[in-house]
This record gives sequence, structure tokens and C-alpha cells, in this order.
Amino acid sequence: MAALPLFLALLLGGSALHKALDRRRLGGAAERLAGTPLSTGPLLLIAAGVAEGTAALCLLLAPLRLVGALVALLLWALYAMLLLRRRGQSLDCGCDLVARERPVGAGQIARPALLAGLAALTALLPPTPFTLDAPFAAAGFLALWLGAAEILVIPRPVWRNN
Repeated sequence: MAALPLFLALLLGGSALHKALDRRRLGGAAERLAGTPLSTGPLLLIAAGVAEGTAALCLLLAPLRLVGALVALLLWALYAMLLLRRRGQSLDCGCDLVARERPVGAGQIARPALLAGLAALTALLPPTPFTLDAPFAAAGFLALWLGAAEILVIPRPVWRNN
């Protein structure tokens, strides 16, 4: 199970890097998602990015893995609650690498909720050292996660009933 904290660390680290590189768009997304005044977007973005980066680093270190998992759990639970509060409203939540304004639906809410569950599982598991196969498994999980995110943005697929 060493791949799970590594997968979460990759996801959190990528998210923190994304926040640093796309500050303008994600600052606006943060303030709309949180429902705060325009001036607080950059501050919210910095706080979220620092928390994500810190959680990612902690997940990489076995003695701090529990701390990283708990910070990640709190962050993703907060994201899920904020998205739930905005359900049905059309906005760019900043959840993707590209700007996509669309109504917040079950898929967008379930993503951080699922990640919070994985962080909780990581917190419950005993810390194990990373093995040689862990980076490959974590990279595979990340590829599947990003692919699933792209499938969720298909506007009206035949298999979806909404």
C-alpha cells in the first residue's frame, strides 16, 4: 500500500504547482468557490497551495505521513463541502488543468470526497517504506485519475442520464 500515499502526494504536489503557475484563474476560482470578496482570492489560493504542498511533503516522509494524510483529508473534505454548497451553479471550480465553466454536479463533488476517503485510509494504514514498484503504481493511479477527470467533462455522453 505504499503507492497510495505516493499517489496522494503526487496529486497534492501537482495541485500546489498548478496553483503557483495559474494564479490569476485559480485566484478567481477560489473566491467564487468560497463565496468571498474579490480581494481574498489570492490569499485563499496561497493558503490552499501551501497546505497542499506541505501535505504532499509530509506524505513522502514515513514519520510525518499521518500529518500529511490528515491535512489532505481536511483540505479535500473542505473542497467537497464548498462544491456541495455551489451545486447546480455554473462556475470554474479550478478542479481541472484548463478553465472549464460548467454547473457543479455530483462528479465534481465526488472527486474531492473520494480523495478525502483515500486520505483517511492512508491515515489509518501503518506507514510502510516505499518499494521499487510504488512509483510506477502511483504514476498509474495518477494517469487513471486524470483520465477519469477528462471523462467527467464530456458534455452529454450517451451513458450519463443527466
